[in-house]
Amino acid sequence: MRTRDRARALVENGRFQQFIIWVIVVNAVTLGLETSTRVMAAAGGLLHVADRVMLAIFVLELACRLYAYRWRFFRDPWNVFDFVIVGISLLPTTGPFSVLRALRVLRVLRLISAVPAMRRVVSGLLAAVPGMASIGALLGLIIYVAAVMATKLFAPIAPEFFGSLDTTLFTLFQTMTGEGWPDVARQVMAEAPLAWIFFVVYILVSSFAVLNLFIAVIVSGMEKQVTDDLVRAEDQHAADQAASDKLILEELRALRAEVAELRAERTAADRG
Repeated sequence: MRTRDRARALVENGRFQQFIIWVIVVNAVTLGLETSTRVMAAAGGLLHVADRVMLAIFVLELACRLYAYRWRFFRDPWNVFDFVIVGISLLPTTGPFSVLRALRVLRVLRLISAVPAMRRVVSGLLAAVPGMASIGALLGLIIYVAAVMATKLFAPIAPEFFGSLDTTLFTLFQTMTGEGWPDVARQVMAEAPLAWIFFVVYILVSSFAVLNLFIAVIVSGMEKQVTDDLVRAEDQHAADQAASDKLILEELRALRAEVAELRAERTAADRG
């Protein structure tokens, strides 16, 4: 087996992938401990060494995958994601670049590419982005129309909430999230009793209708991702089965040829 094949077998080995997952988890814990001044005072040097060791493991693993797959490595978006994350960790963190030390925590995001279940979730979210963009545009249009109406209707009553378009937009966004909107509504209704109609209709449309469409699109995207994974798995299984059947047929043909040759030799020997 060539060295490149051995490297590919190593990085594709299940135990090796589990080892990398555990290293990522331990690295996440150490990065969290570094935020504690008490822990840093007691074991800061040990945490720093552990961080350097785990970064070296990530670099070696990435180098091994690059060597195994060569330029095909960059055809997989998850490989590119890992390459960027590890590359950010290698940036200098001293002097004017000391702020980049906070970016080391991005290494924890490698769990997304290392754990297949997380990859499926993120892939489903990415597949739902086009639909979510359309729904987001619809929601923005609804909030804008409602903001113009509310500014014209309630600016004299509650200028601190509806005095200008930007203030009204923030108030309506707060209302959409359900945070503190009864206080705003009661203040307006003290002088405009029918204002409840506007707030109820707005909340029904923005929160209960449009926002639930986001959930529907995300669920649809994840279902599509799961279906695609099942189809790919079935295709791979069919291809493996076809290759196995072909190998068996070739062995049977070779065996039949050997049996025919032995029979011919035996017949020739009997005649002789």
